[in-house]
Amino acid sequence: MCGIAGFSGRFESDLLGRMNDRMAHRGPDDSGTLFVDDAGVGLAHRRLSIIDLSARGHQPMWDADQRAVIVYNGELYNFRELREELLADGFRFESGSDTEVLLNLYLRDGVGMLERLNGMFAFAIWDKEEKRLFVARDQIGVKPLYYTTTERGFLFASELKSLLAEPSVDRTIDPVAVSEHLLYLWCPSPRTMLKSVNKLKPGHAMIIRDGRIERTWQYYELPYDGEQIEISDEDAVAAVRSQLRKSVRDQLVSDVPIGSFLSGGLDSSAVVALAREAEPDLPLQCFTIGFSADDAHFEGMGLDQPYARRVAKELGVDLHTINVGPEMVNELETMIYHLDEPQADPAPINTLFICRLAREHGIKVLLSGTGGDDIFTGYRRHYALRQERYWRWMGHPVRNQLRNLSNQIQPTTELRRRVAKAFRFADREGDERIASYFYWIDPEHLESTFSSRLAWSLFAGDQPNSLVSALGKLPEETSELSRMLFLDGKYFLTDHNLNYTDKIAMATGVEVRVPLLDPDLIALAASLPDDIKQRGSVGKWVLRKAMADYLPKEVIYRPKAGFGAPLRHWLRHDLRPVIDDVLSPAALAKRGLFDGQGVRDLIEMDRRGEVDAAYPLFGMMCIELWCRMFLDSTAPPQVTASAA
Repeated sequence: MCGIAGFSGRFESDLLGRMNDRMAHRGPDDSGTLFVDDAGVGLAHRRLSIIDLSARGHQPMWDADQRAVIVYNGELYNFRELREELLADGFRFESGSDTEVLLNLYLRDGVGMLERLNGMFAFAIWDKEEKRLFVARDQIGVKPLYYTTTERGFLFASELKSLLAEPSVDRTIDPVAVSEHLLYLWCPSPRTMLKSVNKLKPGHAMIIRDGRIERTWQYYELPYDGEQIEISDEDAVAAVRSQLRKSVRDQLVSDVPIGSFLSGGLDSSAVVALAREAEPDLPLQCFTIGFSADDAHFEGMGLDQPYARRVAKELGVDLHTINVGPEMVNELETMIYHLDEPQADPAPINTLFICRLAREHGIKVLLSGTGGDDIFTGYRRHYALRQERYWRWMGHPVRNQLRNLSNQIQPTTELRRRVAKAFRFADREGDERIASYFYWIDPEHLESTFSSRLAWSLFAGDQPNSLVSALGKLPEETSELSRMLFLDGKYFLTDHNLNYTDKIAMATGVEVRVPLLDPDLIALAASLPDDIKQRGSVGKWVLRKAMADYLPKEVIYRPKAGFGAPLRHWLRHDLRPVIDDVLSPAALAKRGLFDGQGVRDLIEMDRRGEVDAAYPLFGMMCIELWCRMFLDSTAPPQVTASAA
């Protein structure tokens, strides 16, 4: 688990040191750079040592014959199996690291190696013989990778801030990215806040020669191809349980202590239970977050601590709890700086607190339950989509009326918010309606908040909806629930949950693993019939049944509780002065992205309970703070890992 960066083109060698410095937090254990002068290629690496802690794991790493060199960020869970194959084929190894396995696998299989990898990764290999740079990102997008091209050549890095160490990178803001950060709270790949910088999409790879992208291709797609198997409930439960066991067991490989997130929800509890089964003697330390009961009740959030304590006692693991309140906003700038993107969700701050605490207890690896909702269902939108059969048959005029009625509901309680959101886009058809479930606010409420300059850029041309376009590539026979799960996995999971999990954990020198996102488990989940995943009002039905012998019933059937914070309550009370300051007309006029009066009107509508705009308003605040740090060169906060 590390940070990587590099280039191909007419750049100076000292750029490598600057790029490495920007992501020093990703690798507190070691660093290295390599400049191949005659080829115009540079590679940089920061190391967080997890497997083979010796100096033999140093990167950039050459193969034994000095043909190719690699920089790599991630963990390869099947590296031991691949290593045995390569040894049998005559390849030599000088370390016990998975990095060297990747490198030798490339020398044997070329770019076809990607079909053999089970893990989380982003890497770059300079092939001296082929005179090419080979760059790839894992199937699900657990590990980040950004890239850009300038008049001087091609650059890549684990974090966007490393690319900005090069002055020739264009800093022009992408207006579509701004609007998507407000509409979704995150920005679908490959866009970023800068027009010139892209995220390499999950399951994609590139070949670069002489500073130019020669080829980009997709080697993996989420397997929602419309095919669902015929299987009994009992066989489905057994298959899921078996694959879960394997996924968790495979991801316990480590030469350093392992801990786990433990919210007391089904997903994280399942991971902890199966880790205990796989290695009963593993001294697994677990971590959870806590809020005051009053704040959580206002937001419609469940309290994690009682459930987490119940699971910890049942499984015999140590549990550490950190309680937070509105003061967590003091970490907002730290969060935005490390995310590289102005994601409007306080959940990353929870992750920051947990990972800091884990590192203080000597933990460098944490297991996470991320992904259960995204592959087995579990979000409220999955249930709402399945309930459409009760009203979708109505004619268009009636559905228009449903939408109009939903706009009249004041979203002052959690139930009111859910009902209003369920029918907000009842008039839309097909893929457009499915995509609309990911909106946090009606786009019409945002239009008056854009400055004239931003509005002109957005509406001058016909901007395709990224999510709708992606759904258009699926076979027509793909079910609506599978289509929604496809969007969850392709965008929401990657560009939101996985992005903040990786960036924030690595800011503290902690690696987070996600056993529920093993590609084989994803393929199994995608192949199961819809009603085995979402049965009536019960999401993750098959996962709940698979864990019946491992966890208390009250944990398995606990209502969905988000990993967030009572943001609405805080913004209207404790954090009211903060939002009034950052989104003041003077600040907005100076930036030129938003209209001061339009934003003020939206703030007042939110405070009167007429619209639910807390998260988009928080998004505007995050965008302004992001601009100050990444464009105005305001000195960013620094987070360093505690001593192990």
